[in-house]
Order: sequence, then C-alpha cells, then structure tokens
Amino acid sequence: MIQINDLAFSYDKKEVLRNISMKLEEGRVYGLLGENGVGKTTLLTLLCGLKKPQTGSIETDGRKPFDREPDFLASQYYLADEVAPVALTPMEYAKAYGKFWNRFDAQKFAQLLELLEVKPDQKMNCMSAGQLKKTYISFAISCQTKYLFMDEPTNGLDIPSKAQFRKAVTGFTREDSVIVISTHQVKDLENVIDPIIILDTRDVLLNASIEEIEKKLFFDYGTSIDPEALYSEMVPGGCIQVKVNTTGESSKVNIEALFNAVHKHKDFVKELFK
Repeated sequence: MIQINDLAFSYDKKEVLRNISMKLEEGRVYGLLGENGVGKTTLLTLLCGLKKPQTGSIETDGRKPFDREPDFLASQYYLADEVAPVALTPMEYAKAYGKFWNRFDAQKFAQLLELLEVKPDQKMNCMSAGQLKKTYISFAISCQTKYLFMDEPTNGLDIPSKAQFRKAVTGFTREDSVIVISTHQVKDLENVIDPIIILDTRDVLLNASIEEIEKKLFFDYGTSIDPEALYSEMVPGGCIQVKVNTTGESSKVNIEALFNAVHKHKDFVKELFK
C-alpha cells in the first residue's frame, strides 16, 4: 500500500503539487488523469523515488521511496513516456537488465513480445517508436513488480496495439500489484483503469473507484439535453450527460465525460465524494 500525506513539490518557485493526500491500495489499476502541467509525471517520479518530497511524505509499505534501498527498487518499475533506443535486441536487453528485478519472468517477456507483435531478434535502436514502446511495456510487466508506474504508455501505439496493451495489463500483471497509469488517452484504458484519480493544479479533485462513481453520478445516454446536468455533450445519435445519481440507478461510466464534469464543477464534485 502507498500512503501519501500532504505532499508538496515545486520547481524553483513554480508550485506543482500541494497538499496531496491519498491512499493507493493493492490489486488496483489506477488511472491518473489531468491536464498538461498539473504534475502527473512529477507525482509518478516521486512515487518511485526519483524525486524527494519537499514537504509531506510518501510511504510505500512503510518505507520512503527516495531512500532507494536496493530490495525496495526491485519491487517497483517506472516506465517513462520516452524510452531509450538501445543497440540491443529485446532478448539481449532482458538478459542484461532483468537480473535487477528478482521476479523478472523471461517466459512472460517472450509471451508479451508475441502478444504485442514485437520481433525478439530486432535491434531496439532500429525499431519504430511504437515497436520500441511495446518492447519496454513487455519488459516492465515481465518484471512482475508489486508497484508499476507507467507514464502515457499508449502514446505512439496504433489501434490494434492499444487493444494488445489492455490484454497485457489485465492478463499478465500480478493480482496484488499497485499499478498507476498516467494518461491523456482515456478511451484507450476505459475498461482497464479503476479507480480514477483526477489531478488539478495542486489538488486532487477525485480519487474514486468505478463503483463509487456509479453510485454518486449517473451517465445518461439520451437524445435531449437536461439543463440540470453537471456536464452534457452532443455525440452521434444523441448526447452524453453526467448528472447526480438521485435514484441509485446504475449506468456505464464515460471517463471523458466524467473528467469534463469534474473540471466544470470542481468544488461540488470534491464535496460529493468526501
């Protein structure tokens, strides 16, 4: 479990995160959403210990990530948005670097390369951006770490590859893992991420499971706009609207509409989910 208390971080005089508090529990795939510049990547690098909290604290199973103890580092993997095109084949890369994660599974790595249609004998510095990203995704998941942080993993992937990525996350990660995926491409991960975290400038607007969201909000797919809706948008064939759920009726969460509703009514939504 990861416990974040009153976390704050700034770059020189530019405050990025302020008073961030939340709990990240085992067996969950968290979707970390937010506009550009709200601190998603900064939060991930703080979680994995690449940066040190300036105020507040992060504790992962009672340990501080920035201490970067070797056995702690072996329990986590951070996949950055930009990855290095090294002059190794995927199998050579796995042999050279897999040893740093004591649960690295070479068999799973081979299976993931096959699932994601990556050639295991092609040099990584000769791959397309999409193939290179899929190689690193395969490696990250194959490390079988308890904590997996992924920054915009679907950037650069084509439509079939995004479907393969969803299969990789749901079918090959550990059941007890804490996975945090930062993304702008919410449709790519709509059936994978749960709970949803929405960051704003120096604030957490929402940290809730899909079940909690369904209880508090109703997603209406109709043909006429309700002026009382928190958010509404015309779509082909009708409209999508987000309303307060006053009847207890269940509905399918639309994450894009949820994001827009939260940003339109920040204080109201924060109070609703207290």
